[in-house]
Amino acid sequence: MMRSLYSGVAGLRTHQTRMDVIGNNIANVNTVGFKGSSANFADTFYQTTSPATGPDAATAAAGSNAKQIGLGSQVAAITTNITEPGGTSSTNRALDIAIKDESFLVVKSGGATYFSKAGSLNVDTNGTLYSTINNATVQGWMADDEGHVRKDVVRDLTVMSADNLYYPPTATTNVTLKGNIDKADKDLVAITGEDGGVTIDNGLVATVSFYDKLGALYTAKLLIVKAAQDGEAIEGPNDTTIEQSSYNMYIGDVMDEEGNSIFVKEVTDPDTGATTYAITGATVTLGGATYTVNEDALNEETGKFTRLEGGGESAATINFNKKTGEFLSITNDGMADDSTSKYKGSNIVFSINPKEPGGDNAIDDTFDQYDPESETGGVLIDVSALTQYSSPSNLTYTKGDKEEAAGAGNIAGSMKGISIDEDGYIYGSYTNGSKKCLAQIAVATFNNPSGLEAVGNSLFAQSLNSGTFDGVGQQGSFTVGALEMSNVDLASEFTTMIITQRGFQANSRIITTTDSMLEELVNLKR
Repeated sequence: MMRSLYSGVAGLRTHQTRMDVIGNNIANVNTVGFKGSSANFADTFYQTTSPATGPDAATAAAGSNAKQIGLGSQVAAITTNITEPGGTSSTNRALDIAIKDESFLVVKSGGATYFSKAGSLNVDTNGTLYSTINNATVQGWMADDEGHVRKDVVRDLTVMSADNLYYPPTATTNVTLKGNIDKADKDLVAITGEDGGVTIDNGLVATVSFYDKLGALYTAKLLIVKAAQDGEAIEGPNDTTIEQSSYNMYIGDVMDEEGNSIFVKEVTDPDTGATTYAITGATVTLGGATYTVNEDALNEETGKFTRLEGGGESAATINFNKKTGEFLSITNDGMADDSTSKYKGSNIVFSINPKEPGGDNAIDDTFDQYDPESETGGVLIDVSALTQYSSPSNLTYTKGDKEEAAGAGNIAGSMKGISIDEDGYIYGSYTNGSKKCLAQIAVATFNNPSGLEAVGNSLFAQSLNSGTFDGVGQQGSFTVGALEMSNVDLASEFTTMIITQRGFQANSRIITTTDSMLEELVNLKR
């Protein structure tokens, strides 16, 4: 009879353990990344009062089964339900991520490596990405200066380091000129100087802006005029002849951010303090022509000049199909055969050069100058998007090439925020409009994720039965602006709680009933 008491006590203990597990599940129903657990029972020791016997042919007696009395139950396993995802809660916060599938964030806390489903992230005072749930540092791979991620051993993601807080300026290398040139536009009539240069107040004006190597903005004033003579007819498809309509492009001026011409500088008399103006000696090339300002064209009192010397037969020439109005080509009859590199397909090369590098009249060397030997440098002005239709002239431009907007250049910028995409790439956004890849978040997967050991604070540690993390990590998939909530099912927990309560009551009834029986036994001597 004492065995039933032990069985009842064992049953109370196991059901109490299950109730503890249920209570923990319900307490964490709103814990980010929490994984619910379940307690499973198994029967325990048996006392065999009679062993099993086999049939006896001599006596014709049948065999009998063993007679065993169990001694209650025990907790066989407490299993964590890691593989079932929790519900996704939308937060619309840029640094909140829900980790998809059976992957875990790799984090470090106290020098040890842990794993977590808590994707509420932030950046600490050192610029390092960490989880706000457990203050553990997020692990991944940093990007190089070009924004390329090398996936080697994972490390702390210091995404807001001193190097990343600022975006360096880059020079403009490509500009796309767009719009229409109306052949009847009165501004297309040229007034030329003695050397063939166009006065700066005539011609159809097109302005393009570009950045130098330090991120300073400059604006070039381009003048488009009708060429003195159209290009010769060329052979078209199917033995057709294409008549050309040709226009020359000149330089009118180049100005800095404050609207001052780079060809002119202020000169202050040290004795009187009076200010006059002088030429800087700067030269600008556009295609095969070089432009500069001579002293006789400059008003020393106002700083204004009437024309730029240069151009003439070396001016850049743009050709259109006279019938369709579509762009055809760039030509220049006055160019030497070895100067064809001044044009690159549909691009005209624009370049600013100092007169005397390091001399008194020289401008700085922050401009991307053109090197004809290597065919590098300068700004490529793509004119292939221009048309010659019978509609009003309207010229615009965009920085960058026509296909991918590459080579637009930029000013220096400071970081204004970071964001994460669905592949875990972390991007920095800068005040100059640029975006740069800074790092990528790594994840870990395990052969037996249920074998991970929960250590609190929404952290898991690898165990001997979970599999190992090799320190390299894998690319994960994330839902951005959301968090994975607990996977606890309240309906199931409440149902299990009722069953557990009834089981506990039944086991307690075993003890009280056995006690009553023992009391009757004691009372037999009365």
